[in-house]
Amino acid sequence: MKLIVFGATGMVGQQLVQQALWKGHTVKAFGRNVFTAGLPEDEKLELVKGALFDEKEVYDAIKDCDAVLSVLGGAIDGADKTRSLGIKNIIKQMNKAGVKRIIAIGGLGVLQQDEETMLLEDENYPEEYLAVGKEHLYVYHALNESGLQWTFVCPPNILNETATGNFITNANYAPQPNSMKIAAGDLALFMLAELEKHEFVNTRVGICNT
Repeated sequence: MKLIVFGATGMVGQQLVQQALWKGHTVKAFGRNVFTAGLPEDEKLELVKGALFDEKEVYDAIKDCDAVLSVLGGAIDGADKTRSLGIKNIIKQMNKAGVKRIIAIGGLGVLQQDEETMLLEDENYPEEYLAVGKEHLYVYHALNESGLQWTFVCPPNILNETATGNFITNANYAPQPNSMKIAAGDLALFMLAELEKHEFVNTRVGICNT
């Protein structure tokens, strides 16, 4: 497969790029700092320096790919709109280019607490995570209305660690028991496996290490 990774220089993004190359995929790594991020040298890796909000640059990067992997990050204070505005442009350019499959990362708060309520809607949800939770909620709604084949991975605390292979998942709810942590390498491992298995299409996914 030919994949494009948005957020390729971040903690999960670097794991995604490396693991995708190990699996034999052709990879585009998109971002402002891709040439200085220490990404591996590989004949199957193309570094694409570009701006996430630039429609032409994002379209040109997406147009010949089979799938999109979005692991956009940013601040958690609500002022950083990288996630929401970034996914809006990615979706627009995917539809224009005819690319249908996207797997993106959000956050735990947009999983269901019960049939009626999301975790971030609970009165006891940590206030410091509400702003970023609303950004993730915007991304979820944008994906849900996109017409694309999407999977929205909603992790708890992400650790800067390589893959262990020891994790559990659950559709739309957090897995139980929930360790409240997941290695960046395991997130990458799951995302690449989901590209092949298609188990969670148009679904949110809770995930954590065991």
